[in-house]
Amino acid sequence: MTSPDEFRLLGSIADIAPQDWDALLPPAPTPCLHHAYLHALEASGCVGEASGWTPRHATLWTDGRLAAAMPLYLKTHSWGEYVFDWAWAEAYQRHGLDYYPKWLCAIPFTPVPGPRVLGQDPRARERLMAGVSRLAESSALSSLHVLFPGERELASLQQNGLSLREGVQFRWSNTGTDGSPYADFDAFLGSLNHDKRKKIRQERRRASAHGLSLSWLNGHTATHEDWHFLYRCYANTYALHRSTPYLNLDFFLRLARARPEQVVLLVAARAGVPVACAFFLRDEETLYGRYWGAVEPLPFLHFELCYYQAIEHCIAHGLQRFEGGAQGEHKVARGLLPVKTHSAHWIADPRFRTAVDDFLGRERQHMSFYLDELNERAPYRSSTD
Repeated sequence: MTSPDEFRLLGSIADIAPQDWDALLPPAPTPCLHHAYLHALEASGCVGEASGWTPRHATLWTDGRLAAAMPLYLKTHSWGEYVFDWAWAEAYQRHGLDYYPKWLCAIPFTPVPGPRVLGQDPRARERLMAGVSRLAESSALSSLHVLFPGERELASLQQNGLSLREGVQFRWSNTGTDGSPYADFDAFLGSLNHDKRKKIRQERRRASAHGLSLSWLNGHTATHEDWHFLYRCYANTYALHRSTPYLNLDFFLRLARARPEQVVLLVAARAGVPVACAFFLRDEETLYGRYWGAVEPLPFLHFELCYYQAIEHCIAHGLQRFEGGAQGEHKVARGLLPVKTHSAHWIADPRFRTAVDDFLGRERQHMSFYLDELNERAPYRSSTD
């Protein structure tokens, strides 16, 4: 006779054995789904009660075995999510209600789409999602949010009462006009229309004129000084935008030790002295653009390090795609095309739930028009070009 399921909330990812968590992941998972990534966030203090991200990871246990799990947090703000609900929080506040804390299922500070309810057995995933929905309803908190879920989860989220929201990110695919991967960067350029080819070549010449040497590194080859320099660049980018970085140096060091093949640095140096750096994650199929920074202003270097070198890297290493991350319409002119992303939301108060559902319906219509507009500006050659 099978033992009943046990639903548990855990206050730390360290309460789960790494091999048990990772056994729930799909084939070729994104790096940020691994136990090591979430543990590095918590162990470094980037995630925790002091940061406003209090772990309450939802787990389902069957016969004493971990059958399904969800990265779940109590959030006391909306920073670091890349899906914006500030207006909803303000509406709650205007009516004298508390929007925070809220339930949030997400990978902290990481807008990389992928599964959020983890497990090999679809029935276990369904039971866990139902358990989280019951938790949200009984907790007296304002809401439950699931950010950047995978496509396979959308129907389940809706069945559990969550409303879908749409967003957009930008992605480059390693697929030439004949359906095969590009042979080299010139082959990629050849797929673009004349104006975009010309613009990219001009930008690369301007970046090359800085006379910098470029080095690709990973967790095995990057030195402690390289990681210090990355953090300096990363923090400087936030400072230029009058903001505070979410991550600290300890996080990067921990992640590099734990997943050395999945962290990638591109360092630009002048006469051996580093002046700029870009940080990526990678898995078996995809390179993910994450952070970049420089210690001096160098025109067009951002495009070179964050887009053109990334595309060359994907071609050279047989990766299928490059994900450029959230926001940035300028990415379209560099060969990245818009792709739809999703989030899911449940609002406890029926009055606000109705208002949010109405807003989301209008927003989806606007997003459809926006995606059509972006696709019309696609840089790739037409049959007549």
